[in-house]
Amino acid sequence: MAKVIMYVSGFCPYCTMAEKLLRSRGVEEIDKIRVDLHPDQRTEMIKKTGRRTVPQIYIGETHIGGYDDLARLDQQGEVIKLLST
Repeated sequence: MAKVIMYVSGFCPYCTMAEKLLRSRGVEEIDKIRVDLHPDQRTEMIKKTGRRTVPQIYIGETHIGGYDDLARLDQQGEVIKLLST
């Protein structure tokens, strides 16, 4: 299964929803990077993704985007495909 990395903050309902969706697709391990506790990580996230909001999700080397992007890809059956690479 592909590695999943999520930039998150402590009280983010979209982060929680993204985690639940990923776990429902069989993801057991999510590497969470807390941008609220580590401001330098937020700066890194913005440079890498061009976005300021969390979550920012990577499946393998592919930047998915935020929760809405993840949910849209899941409805299209693409999340399972990305996870299996």
